[in-house]
Amino acid sequence: MQLITPNLWFDRNAEEAAEFYIETLQNGKVNGKTHYLEAGFEIHQMPPGTVLTIDFEILGLRFTALNGGPMFQFTPAISFMVNCPTPEEVDRLWSHLSKGGTALMPLDSYPFSPRYGWTTDRFGLSWQVHCTDSVQSVEIVPALLFTNDACGRVDEAHTLYTSTFPDSSIGLVARYGAEQLPNKEGHIMYSDFRLAGQKFVAMESAMEHKFGFTEAVSFLVECADQAEIDKYWNALCADPAAAQCGWVKDKFGVSWQIVPGGMNEMLNSTDKEAANRAMNAMLQMKKIDIAALKAAFAGKQ
Repeated sequence: MQLITPNLWFDRNAEEAAEFYIETLQNGKVNGKTHYLEAGFEIHQMPPGTVLTIDFEILGLRFTALNGGPMFQFTPAISFMVNCPTPEEVDRLWSHLSKGGTALMPLDSYPFSPRYGWTTDRFGLSWQVHCTDSVQSVEIVPALLFTNDACGRVDEAHTLYTSTFPDSSIGLVARYGAEQLPNKEGHIMYSDFRLAGQKFVAMESAMEHKFGFTEAVSFLVECADQAEIDKYWNALCADPAAAQCGWVKDKFGVSWQIVPGGMNEMLNSTDKEAANRAMNAMLQMKKIDIAALKAAFAGKQ
């Protein structure tokens, strides 16, 4: 089971975006939806019954798309690398993903790939479309770009992340040479690693970038029990005072959601009074307290 799920924060077009990604990648489906409740209306200002999240998957990778309003914006600090076995597949995907977006690196031949391009799509989310002989079918991999104050810290991030999650390892690490200024020799140009069996990519750049990590892309970790919540929270939360509703930022600025399995079932229950009680309880929490959440749902608080 996929432990870490990319969560994508959209303004109010999460359904449109999920449908676009499923259609474009041609191998996906919607798994379920949750809806806004009366609880928290003073915060979210969304009519009860409006779609809150859409759980979907493409090419075997599960995502959550959230209708969160205009608060957070996507940046290229977190993109999704689409590894393709043929240049023709790169061209096809590029034609869809780049339409209405902005090319960050034009589709072309590069020393590291015979066919590669980096673009934002029409929703602002970043994609790297890449031809490589390392895959036999198309795959999607989350890619983290460490810039500004986070530049030079990928080795540290490797250590934190792989020591936190089970079934984790560091794979290929390619480092900058002395001549590749403004990057420092030894800093990481490209790396791949696995967390809980899932593949990720990390890079760093000392060039001038006017962006960094934001909450627009976070990684949701679904925990089996309170002990797992405590474990991941303690490892990843850099500032407990700034956390809210299970959302935390790590010391590099990457956002995580540490949540219990089954929480969506409570918040999406047909018993709207119970669901609203659980939501109101969750909105008061920083770290999620499963026992208190269940007690609120059951009307025992």
